[in-house]
Amino acid sequence: MSEPQPGPPPRNAAPGAPALGERRSRKLARTSRAGRDLPAAIVVGLALLAALLGGLFLWPLGFVLIAVSAALLGAWEVSRALEAHGTRIPVVPVMAATAAIPVSAYFGGAEAQLFALVAGCAAVLLWQSLEHTAGAARSVFAGVFVLLWVPFLVGFAVLPLHDSPLPAGLGLWPGGTVPPATLELVLTLLLIVANDTFGYIVGASLGRHPMAPKISPKKSWEGFAGSVAGAAAIGVLGAVFLLGRPWWVGAVLAVVMVAAATAGDLVESMVKRELRIKDMSSILPGHGGMMDRLDSILFGAPAAYLVFSLLPGA
Repeated sequence: MSEPQPGPPPRNAAPGAPALGERRSRKLARTSRAGRDLPAAIVVGLALLAALLGGLFLWPLGFVLIAVSAALLGAWEVSRALEAHGTRIPVVPVMAATAAIPVSAYFGGAEAQLFALVAGCAAVLLWQSLEHTAGAARSVFAGVFVLLWVPFLVGFAVLPLHDSPLPAGLGLWPGGTVPPATLELVLTLLLIVANDTFGYIVGASLGRHPMAPKISPKKSWEGFAGSVAGAAAIGVLGAVFLLGRPWWVGAVLAVVMVAAATAGDLVESMVKRELRIKDMSSILPGHGGMMDRLDSILFGAPAAYLVFSLLPGA
């Protein structure tokens, strides 16, 4: 049987333009095993990290505004996905509470954060009671779920800044010393980046044994081991040179953070699989939606806050 002969080039192709197969090859070369555009993902990831670190060091209120904006986008994505699946979310009280919870954590601490959550849940219940629409109970449960999953957990990322003094100018703290809580948040962000980066590198090259094949087939135990090893190295160095604490504090923090970040990733994968979607949205090139970036932080930030609270003077 003879091999098929290549067909003629398209009539409207410009002279010297790359063939369709060549263009596809170039596109595939820019795409990772996870189906992402790697150059775009790297640029967007670095820009997000730079914005967060810049806010922490130069203007803490800017960091809070970024956290609130991310929470609003994440809550909107989840609400939109649930509504497309047949569950209507009371948008007004959910979005209002989403903005209020991280702000309350920053200005009022843990008690204010919890109060804002309770008030938001009550507002969702009252709003839905006044509407008297079909499926009201399901809408209430879905709205409370969104508040617990997104803004309440985001609040733990800004909660450490509650007792930190504000800088007098750009990065000029009283006494010329950066508050420990700021440095702890920097290490937390670096560990989340290390978890994603080393997990992807090792998992993409050596991954053979899936952790949860029914939820996230591409997440492997080899990638998890790579995340632990890479995060442990960053954690030990960060604890010693950034925080001035014993090396084992960084090791403990790294293991806890990787476990929490992996759990957050699997939870979002489970929700997306249940809703039959690949990404929550497409607003971040190479990443998908904001929730596809927040998934690790949502569980990692509370875990880091817990570790630093239990080991205050270690």
